[in-house]
Amino acid sequence: MLPDWGSHPVFGMALTVIAYVASLRLQRRFPWLHPLFVTSGGLILMLVALRIPYEAYAAGGKVLEFFLGPATVALGVPLYRQFRRLRRNLAAILAGVTAGSATGLASAGLSAWLFGASQELIRSMMPKSVTTPIALELARDLGGVPELAAVLTVLTGLFGSMFGPALLRRCGVRDDLPLGIAIGTAAHGIGTARLIRESEPQGAASSLAMALAGIVTSVLAVFVRNGM
Repeated sequence: MLPDWGSHPVFGMALTVIAYVASLRLQRRFPWLHPLFVTSGGLILMLVALRIPYEAYAAGGKVLEFFLGPATVALGVPLYRQFRRLRRNLAAILAGVTAGSATGLASAGLSAWLFGASQELIRSMMPKSVTTPIALELARDLGGVPELAAVLTVLTGLFGSMFGPALLRRCGVRDDLPLGIAIGTAAHGIGTARLIRESEPQGAASSLAMALAGIVTSVLAVFVRNGM
């Protein structure tokens, strides 16, 4: 049976913070490891091994969730600092985000269909490249499963954050602006969080792309829903 302190909000908060700090130290030795991936995996293993109910952990997780709002707003700081450069390239950015959003929807649906996935899975997978709150609503509107869409969206962000920048550089994409736009469009907030720690110009471009991708994908999803 879980002790009384195990259900206190501080328990979930402390567990998350300790796991994240440990993952940052681990990343110093193994740069390819993503802190969020290690933290999430470590927390899941710890909860299972110690038989801690998710509800007990979530009591503290909800407190941390509150700070997601201010953290998201904080992305506006580098966006403001890079505003002039972004404004000069706004047409190219809009074109890139639109193309990327359309490709994300189409490729997700097509790949799932080719592997024989159910219609429910296809509709849940299509909005995986936008930020989680938007993906949940789009999946629900398309007739998918919001909970499944949430998992697929987080996994997309994690893998995009871990492998996206290196893959883009191998393909010759090295400038801050296109690299940031690509990651923000495909890997939403998780990818943006990584870039903003490494480069303010990349993080600003990714923040803008993430916001625009949410709008563009929502509009495109209307046509997808009507065509299904």
